[in-house]
Amino acid sequence: MITKLTLTVEDKVIASAKIYAQKNGKSLSHLVENYLKSITADTKEKKGESISPKVLKLMGVIKLPKEYDYKIALGKALAKKYAK
Repeated sequence: MITKLTLTVEDKVIASAKIYAQKNGKSLSHLVENYLKSITADTKEKKGESISPKVLKLMGVIKLPKEYDYKIALGKALAKKYAK
């Protein structure tokens, strides 16, 4: 269900937000909705940090083998990047 919401916000903030939304191909409503989702998300990591909606959306997109160790892959990538 979608409900209409009226907000009171400074003109400068609205103008900046509209420009940002347009540059990113999003609506202002979409930005506000995602922000509200991010601050009210029930999904928390064990350390108490919240997971952003963007990350939640990407979870499960890539299937990796069980023996895959991202730390090793990251180490190799960084070594290659910064090798002299």
